[in-house]
Amino acid sequence: MGLLDGLKREKPEEEAPVPSVASSPDDFDVENAEVLVREPAPMVVDQADKKPIKSYKDKAPVRHVVGQTKVAAIINQKGGVGKSTTAINLSAALGAMGKQVLLVDLDPQGNSSSGLGIEKANVENCIYDVLLNDVPIEEVIIPDVCPGLDVAPATINLAGAEVELVSEMARENRLKDAVGTMRGKYDFIFIDCPPSLGLLTVNALVAADKLLIPIQCEFYALEGVTKLLDSMKRVKTRLNPTLDIYGVLLTMYDGRTNLSLQVAEEVRNYFGRAVFKTEIPRTVKLSEAPSFGQPITEYEPKGKGAIAYIELAKEVISRG
Repeated sequence: MGLLDGLKREKPEEEAPVPSVASSPDDFDVENAEVLVREPAPMVVDQADKKPIKSYKDKAPVRHVVGQTKVAAIINQKGGVGKSTTAINLSAALGAMGKQVLLVDLDPQGNSSSGLGIEKANVENCIYDVLLNDVPIEEVIIPDVCPGLDVAPATINLAGAEVELVSEMARENRLKDAVGTMRGKYDFIFIDCPPSLGLLTVNALVAADKLLIPIQCEFYALEGVTKLLDSMKRVKTRLNPTLDIYGVLLTMYDGRTNLSLQVAEEVRNYFGRAVFKTEIPRTVKLSEAPSFGQPITEYEPKGKGAIAYIELAKEVISRG
């Protein structure tokens, strides 16, 4: 036997006959040709892993006295800095510590909603309906997505809200009026903002008491933040006198690189004591968790990403 004989594939016992190919179009008999009709295979949807959509009336009872509600907008006009990641994981960490948290997804991409396992196709009303159709926010809230965490989800409908709000009366106060009805029912209300300074973001600035600004530890980290601060000052002067910075969070931090160290030092020099001591590390697990519809505290509770957000939650509670 040759060396290569053993690598040859064995010929199957029975081979399907190969249909002959007409040498030219004239040789093909169209009238007597056999037509095969195949039924499409039915789509199989696995319902086992889907979380049922509950209504606010099904919310588990709150077992502690809720104090003064703190409303914070998680905001940065630059995309990809960890806004939704922080919104999801900080909210879940606070909920796991026994706090009552409402996460309002104001980003048309709906990353905070899908990152917590919410099937947006099954959502009847979202935050768009609250802003433009006068739907009470209680009818939108999905309770107990995680322990202590409720979500007011976003869908693709929110993409048109920027244009539709232009002609509305009191357009800057729509979210403030809705969120105001939830004060006293939650310890924290977080608003996940879109990466822009449009009307949705202005609504968040008017509704919030404080701003939580994630800053990525990369080049150009502070680029655009000055415009955000200018917008905050204008809103504070004309629409929301109590608005201020709650904290600045360093995200995607890698202490092994000089770049992260330099950016962290620059941010701390610029913002001073407003910067949280906790730094969110760059980890693969933090990127993976949303695809499983779980916060990092459930997906990898002992990983460094979960530990970082738990430490951040402790800082947020200590700041009051």
